[in-house]
Amino acid sequence: MSVFDALVGQPEAVETLSLAAATAGAIVRGEGDDVGSVGGMTHAWLFSGPAGSGRSVAARAFAAALECADAGCGHCQACHNALTGTHADVRMVVPEGLTISVAEMRALVLRAQSAPTMGRWQVLLVEDADRLTEQAGNALLKAIEEPPPRTVFLLCAPSTHPDDVSVTIRSRCRLVPLRQPSAEAVASVLMDRDGTDPEHAAWAAAAAQGHVGRARRLANDPQARSRRDAVLAIPRRLTGIGACFDAASALIAAAEAEADAISLERDVHERSELETALGAGGTGKGAAGAVRGSAGILKDLERRQKSRSTRAQRDALDRALIDLAGFYRDVLVRRFEAPVALVHDDVAEASSSAAQKWSAESALRRLQAILACREAIDVNVKPRIAVEAMMLALWQG
Repeated sequence: MSVFDALVGQPEAVETLSLAAATAGAIVRGEGDDVGSVGGMTHAWLFSGPAGSGRSVAARAFAAALECADAGCGHCQACHNALTGTHADVRMVVPEGLTISVAEMRALVLRAQSAPTMGRWQVLLVEDADRLTEQAGNALLKAIEEPPPRTVFLLCAPSTHPDDVSVTIRSRCRLVPLRQPSAEAVASVLMDRDGTDPEHAAWAAAAAQGHVGRARRLANDPQARSRRDAVLAIPRRLTGIGACFDAASALIAAAEAEADAISLERDVHERSELETALGAGGTGKGAAGAVRGSAGILKDLERRQKSRSTRAQRDALDRALIDLAGFYRDVLVRRFEAPVALVHDDVAEASSSAAQKWSAESALRRLQAILACREAIDVNVKPRIAVEAMMLALWQG
């Protein structure tokens, strides 16, 4: 058993990280040079790869391996605490909103100055480092340029493009590139860990396009399958301008509903806990005044929850757009009779029919319209406007 067992289809990354963890162990025991040497270990790492490739999984596993006396055995207390996020020397920044603020990053940099208290290293992990604001990136850069001893920075980002991670930060990190896992590898995970039957696992893995978490949702959640079916029915619904706007509204509404289902219970629980902590329901002297004075704190909570909800809506919409792009990719596969597997094999009849009616250029323009929509939303174009423009482009071909 190893902490890296959870990393699916990434043998090169596992080899790199295992060697670095072993080198880090030698440094702790005084058998090697200090961090920053050429022995495989360094003070800053950048995990990059497409959605679903396991960036955060790899970073968390590496954090556990650094704290483990056996370089990631997977069953000791240090491994367990690091993987579950309860280790005293592993600090994780997981953005819930659209950006990571400079305040969060300054707190992380301050944490970086302290020595490990219980473990072997002070590990600071930033998921979705591409969401750093410019000021937050500058604060992080200073800490990476002058790293304290026994402190390791682990950053995760979709790619090493300057729009995702600044060149100055990237140049000071060791890169760990991750690739999209094969459908066979994802299906194996569903069968071995979740007990999914082989046929259903193979379908979910192909439909998820290499995204392990998405494959699990499709395999186990009937509502996720229903939302996917509704998205794949969109090409047949685009019969006119009115239908395009109706389809756009339905897609936006579905993304909002999915986000609400994820966040509503958590939001209510957070507010209830905060109100209780601030004295809500108290009957003692000054209780009412304490509650009135907490309005600003509650307003800040609502602001953070709204930002998190917006992020969840965009993530849900992006998943739908990826499913839709997979359909038009299948149309091109059918059109050229390419010897590759379909993404959406369960709607193969619809993609075959579309391939007979559309030219290859028309199918490609439709696929490009979806990719353009994703890019527009990524640069903060209103999702409804971007989706409506996409639907019109899909109808016109």
